[in-house]
Amino acid sequence: NMASRTVFEIVFLTGRRKMTTFNKLNLGIAVGSFAIFQLSYHVLSSWLSSRLTSGFNNLDQKKKIEWNTRTVSTFHALVVEIFCVYILLYDEAINADQFYLPVLYFFLDLLLIIWHWKAIGDVFFVTHHVLALYSYYIVLDRGVLAYFANFRLLAELSTPFVNQRWFFEALGYSKASKANIINGLLMTIMFFLGRIIVIPIYYNSMASEFGTEAYYRLGFVAQTAWIVSSIILDIINLMWMVKITRGCYKVIRLIGQEEAKTHKNGKSDNTKKNI
Repeated sequence: NMASRTVFEIVFLTGRRKMTTFNKLNLGIAVGSFAIFQLSYHVLSSWLSSRLTSGFNNLDQKKKIEWNTRTVSTFHALVVEIFCVYILLYDEAINADQFYLPVLYFFLDLLLIIWHWKAIGDVFFVTHHVLALYSYYIVLDRGVLAYFANFRLLAELSTPFVNQRWFFEALGYSKASKANIINGLLMTIMFFLGRIIVIPIYYNSMASEFGTEAYYRLGFVAQTAWIVSSIILDIINLMWMVKITRGCYKVIRLIGQEEAKTHKNGKSDNTKKNI
């Protein structure tokens, strides 16, 4: 009876049957994704950005490189989240085909970071990508932990807003501008919902599987990859959350100061008129 199984057992048993074969469909997804990411980075991002905003053409080469990587990052996040949310809500038997997309993205983005290290190098991003790649490799190679891997992809909910914040900054938008404030608040909320509030839910599900037959069938390598990578990734997420919260607090204070200044100037003008 499927209802009597744990989530982990369902994922382990159904996932192993569906996920270990690299067939023509998987090859097509891999090749297609690679081509789309390369085309987006080298051609489409610059072409589209220069038509959406004249400010793109005024950026130096270093910022254009990061701009293009973030455009691809936003595209990847939007596509992955559609599949991720749908599968979590409606698909009990999780298919591994969806994981080739994030694996290819992380791999290509890691190569770009290393190649353009002086422009976009970041130790946290490298650590994040390496851990993510190793974890998804275990999922694809062993055919296990698909549910938890899909759960981790909820983290991409905040990515479009994080990137948009950088775009505004690169274009010279004021931190107190309405667009920046709205995006900053949405970024903080989505980061919290996608990466922080899910932490107790995720580890509660993880803890409930310790000691089960399915857990022992994973083996030491998969167990270690699952637990260690999850902990390190969440430490990074918590560090980022602290930075984002501080930034959001500074913007809110800035708004308050601007409003107080405007109110004071308004009073001064009225006083001068009365005099």
